[in-house]
Amino acid sequence: MKGGIEVSDELLGTFAPIAVYWIYSGIYVLLGSLDNYRLHTKKDEDEKNLVSKKDVIKGVLLQQAVQAVVASLLFAVTGSDNEAAQGQQASLIVLGRQLFVAMVVLDTWQYFMHRYMHHNKFLYRHVHSQHHRLVVPYAFGALYNHPLEGLILDTVGGALAFLLSGMSPRASIFFFSFATIKTVDDHCGLWLPGNLFHIFFGNNSAYHDIHHQLYGTKYNFSQPFFVTWDRILGTYMPYSLEKRTGGGFEARPTKECKEN
Repeated sequence: MKGGIEVSDELLGTFAPIAVYWIYSGIYVLLGSLDNYRLHTKKDEDEKNLVSKKDVIKGVLLQQAVQAVVASLLFAVTGSDNEAAQGQQASLIVLGRQLFVAMVVLDTWQYFMHRYMHHNKFLYRHVHSQHHRLVVPYAFGALYNHPLEGLILDTVGGALAFLLSGMSPRASIFFFSFATIKTVDDHCGLWLPGNLFHIFFGNNSAYHDIHHQLYGTKYNFSQPFFVTWDRILGTYMPYSLEKRTGGGFEARPTKECKEN
């Protein structure tokens, strides 16, 4: 970069999603409680969650540190391939195909790993239950996981999406930043009017909120993009969004799913 500091695509691909995570979740913090759009009351958030926000922040930073190390190693190992790919300007069609493949790979990996962590009692008790200490999700708690879960679901899943899609480090900057924003939004605990994620994705904050409730832990495993695997394999729990007395909304499962 002329007259400035040159920042490689690999460096941006490693640290841009981390910065995006805290910037986007920070926006939700700055917006305040927004009681008229919450899926749970502020009182429920304070009383039902089983972990302090200080511990959540420490847990997220630990996961992001592991992700940064793995991303750096991945870019180093695939360096020669990346240089060849960078030399060829990808068309929009190729780029679109790569991003779509990456979304499918990440969704597939996370669905089956996530579901297995619920059905394996040992893994749920000792690993995945840490994430479910947040009964009432909020934005910056999106990546609050046990370190092993963060490694298996997010870091390994992201590496597979990168490798199998054939995307370049530059494309990965945008893909993983978008995936990060989507994940944060799914955990924001709000149903905001005009939110494009609610319009274009069935997998959204209300859909994932169902999964965080006791009656929904065997349903709605899909993350972070589509609900395809839930629908195919019978773990899709439909819900209705009802206005709550006193303000806000409540995502309620249908009667049929409650009885299953």
